[in-house]
Amino acid sequence: MKDFYGPLIEASEIIELLRQQQQIKTFSQKVLQKKVIEKAARERGLTVTPEEIQAEGDQLRREKRLEKAADTIAWLVDQMISVEDLEAGICDRLLRQKLAEHLFSKEVEKTFFQNKLQFDQIILYQIVVANPQLAQELFYQIQEGEISFFDAAHLYDIDENRRHLCGCQGKVYRWGLKPDIAVAVFSAKPGEVIRPIETELGYHLFLVEKFLPAELTPERYQEILHNLFNEWLANEVNYLLYNTKV
Repeated sequence: MKDFYGPLIEASEIIELLRQQQQIKTFSQKVLQKKVIEKAARERGLTVTPEEIQAEGDQLRREKRLEKAADTIAWLVDQMISVEDLEAGICDRLLRQKLAEHLFSKEVEKTFFQNKLQFDQIILYQIVVANPQLAQELFYQIQEGEISFFDAAHLYDIDENRRHLCGCQGKVYRWGLKPDIAVAVFSAKPGEVIRPIETELGYHLFLVEKFLPAELTPERYQEILHNLFNEWLANEVNYLLYNTKV
């Protein structure tokens, strides 16, 4: 078993710390997931070639600007891993992706169209205040042009980060909003300020900058694929645990 930082840290001490910080379950789950993936890939004849590992390794080095062999060696030393460790990790990631594609590539489009509305997005701004009278007053002031939505957010929002961003929430999925809020914002017109809505956080004013209708982009394809695969993987790990006698 490897020691870390020479004689200063033993692997057993790392395991003990993971237990104490309640992280041992998370890492144990990752080990079980690796076992499930390897078994499922083997049963389906899925493998990763040395050429694929090399290509992925080259991409990693470009991303980390490891232009020289000495740079790569220094990075590996800093990460406390060997070339073999790096290649094994790359192999695991590629095998996971291959298995996901094998199991669910034909399900992605079906899942997308069955849930297309939930993949709609908006560019959303909001102001949250604690007082209903203030929320109503801001709504009327914005309507009358006495203050802009963005200035009001910068001055009055209860969240410091949102104040700095002048109320910007960025891109938001329909499924990421509470049902009553989703109905209100997806029914609004771009630039329209929505009347205050109360939640447990306070009183919300919303402004929709732009609607982004759902498209099956490469990024969304991967998102759906990984969701389907992760759900399958969780079920397989649970089955393994349930059917293993301790």
